Amino acid sequence: MHRKNISFSKRVFTGLGLGILLGFVLHIAYGTESEVLSKSVAWYNIIGTGYVKLLQMIVIPLVFISILGAFTKVTIGKNFGKMAGLILGILVGTTAIAAAVGITSSLVFGLDASEIVQGEAETARGASIEESSSNLSGKALPDQILDLLPANPFLDFTGARPTSTIGVVIFAAFLGFAYLALTKRDETNANLVKKGIDALYSLIMGVVRIVLRLTPYGILAIIARTVATSDFAAIYSLGKFVLASYAAILVMFLIHLIIITISGLNPITYVKKTAETLLFAFTSRSSAGALPLNIKTQTDRLGVPDGVANFAGSFGLSIGQNGCAGIYPAMLAVMIAPTVGQNPLEPTFLITLIAIVAVSSFGVAGVGGGATFAAILVLSALNLPVALAGLLISVEPLIDMGRTALNVSGSMTAGVATARVTGEIDKEIYNGSIEDQSIEAL
Repeated sequence: MHRKNISFSKRVFTGLGLGILLGFVLHIAYGTESEVLSKSVAWYNIIGTGYVKLLQMIVIPLVFISILGAFTKVTIGKNFGKMAGLILGILVGTTAIAAAVGITSSLVFGLDASEIVQGEAETARGASIEESSSNLSGKALPDQILDLLPANPFLDFTGARPTSTIGVVIFAAFLGFAYLALTKRDETNANLVKKGIDALYSLIMGVVRIVLRLTPYGILAIIARTVATSDFAAIYSLGKFVLASYAAILVMFLIHLIIITISGLNPITYVKKTAETLLFAFTSRSSAGALPLNIKTQTDRLGVPDGVANFAGSFGLSIGQNGCAGIYPAMLAVMIAPTVGQNPLEPTFLITLIAIVAVSSFGVAGVGGGATFAAILVLSALNLPVALAGLLISVEPLIDMGRTALNVSGSMTAGVATARVTGEIDKEIYNGSIEDQSIEAL
């Protein structure tokens, strides 16, 4: 398909379809308890899990160089502070709104963790989550915020801490501000630094493109394994949670379109021009993997300047993810609260939950698993049992696809709205024909 110049998004979607088909064939032929299937899955994991590990491999370098590179692409002037403030404000603000949407969806659908039956997989997952949260348990919210700061940025580059991602973000931001200061007093060295950053950015993006070319194969293997080994009875029993999750995701996406409309732009145009990137995010379940397409969509199709697009896309990887850090932990908290005698309708609880979700949205990793970390932060801050987050393991991949697409839409919305407010958006590009605006780079 690649040799025939078939688009990347169609190749990914083909991998998704073939994976579902193969998974169903294996599920029907062998059943989830088959020894043959369990041995076969280990080989599928070489491709599927291997692909995920490669995505994880590029997250920290990509976050670091993208944020640092964003500083070299902005025009220094009075709009810089306004631009950065707007992007961060929209990312965190929409996450708070997403938390409110998640809370509402949980209450409307009547979700209650005590009604979910725990099997072996759920129990094991809960134990694993509880172990992961041991470092956060008992810490007050100010202490958790303090943990975000990088005492040793080189340690954070290894991903040694749960908050390593935001540590790298903060370190990159400090270097970026140092670069901006350098441009004012030593333009010669600033130009050398910029050339070095641009060269490193190109190199890292080259690695990203190599990894992303493997996406159709990775998606095929992951989906085939997931469908073949899924307990459909368990998924059916959690169907209400899946429906509630996607209802919240859809409502939040509509809020993104409202923000675009308030900005004075056509929301239908936004949907058409972002569909390809959102489809990739949906199938890959990786906000970090979608970053190159995210930035390219903003600049080449939506008319957003390079600096704004890089800031919005890069910060959106680890700050204010509407799906993983907004909707998901809020829904879990409302579900779990009754199990410890907490009334989820109590105004104080709801206000505290939304505030904690907004603050905790800093530092969520841009690959699968970030939502679990966000849930651990929120549940531990509210003194709720984090182990109960393992109850949803059966439907986790299914809802994570929608959450990831919403995360990416949130960062693009922040970029478009900010560019519109600062008057830097190119309306001719935004309203131009999509046929003349290819973002195919893979």
